[in-house]
Amino acid sequence: MIKEIIETRVAGEYDVAVCGGGFAGISAALASARRGKKTVLFERTFMLGGLGTAGLVTIYLPLCDGFGKQVSFGIAEELFRLSISMGAEARYPENWLDGVGTRTENDKRFEVQYNAQLFAILAEKLLLSEGVDILYGTYAVGVNMNGDKIDHIICENKSGRQAYKVTSVVDATGDADIAKFANAPTETFKPKNVLAAWYYFLNKSGFDLKMLGYADLLGTEEIPLISPNRYTGLDGEEISRMMCESHEHLLKDIIKKRETDETTVPVTIATIPQLRMTRRIAGEYTLEIEEEHKYFEDSVGMVSNWRKRGPVYEVPFRTLYSKKVKNLICAGRITSVGDVMWDIMRVIPCCAVTGEAAGVAAAMTDDFASLDVSALQKKLVENGVVLHENDLK
Repeated sequence: MIKEIIETRVAGEYDVAVCGGGFAGISAALASARRGKKTVLFERTFMLGGLGTAGLVTIYLPLCDGFGKQVSFGIAEELFRLSISMGAEARYPENWLDGVGTRTENDKRFEVQYNAQLFAILAEKLLLSEGVDILYGTYAVGVNMNGDKIDHIICENKSGRQAYKVTSVVDATGDADIAKFANAPTETFKPKNVLAAWYYFLNKSGFDLKMLGYADLLGTEEIPLISPNRYTGLDGEEISRMMCESHEHLLKDIIKKRETDETTVPVTIATIPQLRMTRRIAGEYTLEIEEEHKYFEDSVGMVSNWRKRGPVYEVPFRTLYSKKVKNLICAGRITSVGDVMWDIMRVIPCCAVTGEAAGVAAAMTDDFASLDVSALQKKLVENGVVLHENDLK
């Protein structure tokens, strides 16, 4: 064990710090900045979008219930439309965007496949236009606590180690890293993640996404996997082994494709691990899969079940925070849900819904348990969010 004293320079001060630049972080930073708060977004890679861009999981899953009703609104819909503002790759929902056809259980859901690189740049442009400071290549490595609040986020990047004084913090890291640093209660995904190696390729047939491996399993399904190994996603050495194994299977798949079409080449591979569920906050309420169509007085928006048509879930504000760290709120795939519900809440529309709620809340207070939820809800409704299923048209 090496003992040393590290002096950390305070490099800036913000009303709201958003840690993680995936869809949840983008949504939170937008929502905060639009409330007039000085907002910074820390992103460890050099592109926005997280798993939905750098991870090549480029499917914006449904905003609808599968029976003709849109359930996710606000920034969730705004980013959906932004993702295909320069054209969609696949799954274009004509019936939702062009008014062609019907919206029954036999028709397309409100989902799309988009281009990762275009979305990342468009999202960056949008955030900058709203006054958000983006710090790329910046990894949050710790926090400084003042009682039961975070007063500084400690980061590392090319400039070295530095701290940023903050009033409120949104944890959108995907792994509840900030919650862990602040000693907030957390839970891990016990079944662990199966291996995936999604990539884009080009050959005589054109350009396409190969969804190699099941990156969206709970770990209980009995179907063939590309590897028997499972990963927590919470250990540096383990993640490195995972990436190496992913690359190995990707290369094997390309070689196999070249046996029938020698023009086949990979054109884009994931630059972050394709992990889905790792660690989450243990919040003031835990939402379970059985609670479909349930009314929650403190709902901050709704999400659907991307795996099947029908279920709609209101998202309680209490799933986004723990009273133990007053000024920390969580968004995206790390909200407080049971293991089965976790698989529903980790996808893009859910990340955007919780991100917007977290960002608006962070702009309003540094004590989330004491926030007047009705005031938060009023602001979300002003943003176009529909809170309750019985309010749907």
